[in-house]
This record gives sequence, C-alpha cells and structure tokens, in this order.
Amino acid sequence: MAVYTEISDEDVRTFVAQYDLGDVISCKGIAEGVENSNFLLVTDRGPFILTLYEKRVNPADLPFFLGLMDHLAARGLSCPQPVAGRDGVALRELCSRPAVIVTFLAGMWPRRIQPEHCAQLGEGMARLHLAGDGFGLTRRNALSVDGWRPLFEASRARADEVKPGLADILATELDLLEASWPRDGLPAGIIHADLFPDNVFFKDGALSGLIDFYFACNDLLAYDVAICLNAWCFEADGAFNVTKARLLLDGYTKVRPLSAAERDALPLLARGSAMRFLLTRLYDWLNTPAGALVKRKDPLEYLHKLRFHQQIRTLNDYGL
Repeated sequence: MAVYTEISDEDVRTFVAQYDLGDVISCKGIAEGVENSNFLLVTDRGPFILTLYEKRVNPADLPFFLGLMDHLAARGLSCPQPVAGRDGVALRELCSRPAVIVTFLAGMWPRRIQPEHCAQLGEGMARLHLAGDGFGLTRRNALSVDGWRPLFEASRARADEVKPGLADILATELDLLEASWPRDGLPAGIIHADLFPDNVFFKDGALSGLIDFYFACNDLLAYDVAICLNAWCFEADGAFNVTKARLLLDGYTKVRPLSAAERDALPLLARGSAMRFLLTRLYDWLNTPAGALVKRKDPLEYLHKLRFHQQIRTLNDYGL
C-alpha cells in the first residue's frame, strides 16, 4: 500500500455517492507498501479501503484479483471483499485510475514477529491454497523466474550505485536460477505471492485475515511457502530463526502436507524468492517518484538473504 495519486475531498464524495455507503467522514492515505494508492475511507456506515490502481498494475488483471477475493471469502477465508456500487459494479474509475472499494478487515499486522505468528501464518497460507482450488480465472506470475531478467536489465546500469559489484552478483545468480528453476512436477495453484507481515492481520492473538491480493497468481504452492520463509523467519540482525521456520512449516503441513519433492525444492525456491524481492526493491529504489507518499524498502536486505540461501542445499542445512 502507498499513495502515488492524490485525490480531493470533492472527488472522494462524488465517487462514494455511487455506492450505498452513506456520507464520507474521512479519507486518509496509507503510506505502507509500494504498489497502489490506498486510503482508509470512513463513512457513516463504517471503515473501508479505497484503492487506486497505479501504472504497474495491468487493468486486465483486475477481474482476477477482485474475483479471487470473492471466491476465497465464499470458501471461508477471511479477506477483504470488493464492494459493488448501486449499479452492481465494483470496479470503477477515479482520477483517471481504475479504483475499487473493499471491506475493512479488523486487526493489526505484527510489528514484532513472534514464533506463534509464524505458526498461524503457515496454517492461514495453507487454507488459502486449498480455498483457491476451483477458481475459474488464471493469471501467470509475471514476477516469477521468467520475469526476473527484464527487471534486472531495467536496473543493471545503476545497480552498482546501491552496492559496488551488485550488477555482477545479480547476473551470475540469475543465470543459475534460470537454469535450475523447477518448471513442472510440483503442485501448483493459486498463491498470494506477497504474504509479508503487513499483509497478515491478527486480533486478540489470533490470525484475523489476509489482505492485498494484487500479486496473486497461479504458481507453485511451495513458492508461496518460500516467500514466507524469507519474509517471516529472519531477524532484524539478519539471522535466520530456525524456530520460526519450523513453526511456519509445521503450521502449513497441519493443513496441507508438503510432498517430498516440495520439501526438496524449498531451498532453491527460497533462493529465487530472495532474488525476486531483491530485484523489485532495487527497481523501486532507483525509480520511486520524488515526493511519493511511500516507504522505499532496502534491496540489500534481500541480498543478505540470497547469500544465506546460496549456502543451503537441503532443509537439514537450515536446521529443520
């Protein structure tokens, strides 16, 4: 979440008038995240989230994202749901951007990740993977291995501004990942692809829901697990927390057991996940517009994680 496009009070009121949501009380930008412009919209019917989709989001993907949230909610997964206007349409336009209002999900994301958070995340992610089965639309993961080289080339010329020698490090790693990436044979389906702590809400100590499905796609289910190992199981000092990783995997397998092939592939998938977020953070670090209400994320955090995974061959090497 972020704010790239500012909206006036008059624009908000005119937009909300198309819904049966009552009068606007407030509309405040949300700075967290990097993709779209998001606002906490409060009307006399309660809080909602208003999202304007920015240029990186392909408008053709929006029916997938919005339909998926409805599909998952209908199958018992706690997540935001798109709100339709009086005409039955959820997806509209505001400030020349595609825009949607979704329901507000109660809870807070964990600023300090505890082991019990990881256990509940694992269960919630597995439920998402099972609930996604049967969804009628598909979306290729544009940020999987086939999408990494274009990202790298877009940043190659300036990568060494972030760290000397970074361009060569990325080029070497990319060659290896493209040659080694598992192309088939592992279970695939709907994945979230961005289950960072700020997209997982807890209330009274229990997981209350998942948000921000705008990277969701069809891909290897274990790749989602690998993304979460990177996002949840490293400490602020860069150390890998084996206890958190074990609880995350145990929570996941309690709901959906991982196959032997998936477990064998996890180290490589975690390495690829580190590469994916290193590249997108690097691109954003170099290209975020001046004055945008968005917190840039340090790409070098994921260089450290990549280097850690480069030393790993099996789950035993993690201590799992």
